[in-house]
Amino acid sequence: MPTPHLTILYRDDDLIAVNKPAGQLVHPADSPKPDDLVTMKILRDQIGQQVNAAHRLDRPTSGVLLFTTGRRAARALGRAFDRQQVKKTYLSIVDGSPADDQWTCAEPIQKDPHSPPREALTHFHVLARLPNALTLLEAQPQTGRYHQIRRHLLHCQLPIVGDYRYAGYQRSEELSQRYHLQTRMLLQCKSLTFPHPSTKEEMTITAPSDPLFQSLTQGEF
Repeated sequence: MPTPHLTILYRDDDLIAVNKPAGQLVHPADSPKPDDLVTMKILRDQIGQQVNAAHRLDRPTSGVLLFTTGRRAARALGRAFDRQQVKKTYLSIVDGSPADDQWTCAEPIQKDPHSPPREALTHFHVLARLPNALTLLEAQPQTGRYHQIRRHLLHCQLPIVGDYRYAGYQRSEELSQRYHLQTRMLLQCKSLTFPHPSTKEEMTITAPSDPLFQSLTQGEF
């Protein structure tokens, strides 16, 4: 099986941003499997250089993923994420039609049943109401909790299309077959805006349009 080729969205001496495909792990799993695709390893081999992930995306999530090539840049970006200086914008297609065009979810999130609830805040904005009670949303998480957008949308009774973990297997399979999603979850990190670790100038990196999002929003199914 040939190694996938990553699309590099931006590169300089400190940073590399790629368009992560859905289905790839950012880091190697604790219990790796032979067929795991790991973005960090693929990028390392592609450019011939060690890299470190500046943040995480869930395995089924696609979009902008930042890597650093040195410790100083890694520390600077880590501080920016910790201080909520990074503006994260996601696109999602959800199963349902929200009552409002804009709202905020502040439901606390536990990583697991034994962990204390932690503050979590996500802003949502309706971009388009689609046929069959689907909705294209923009999500801007202010915090970075475990599966935050996915769990906040589930709390709002608007599960993400293709989110087998939270939306349920039967419904996810039904939508996957209807829209030919091949088990894809429709959540994309569309853009990141952050201070450059060296120059401190604000920069924005944006992922290209996802063909599945385009197909659904243009009513091709």
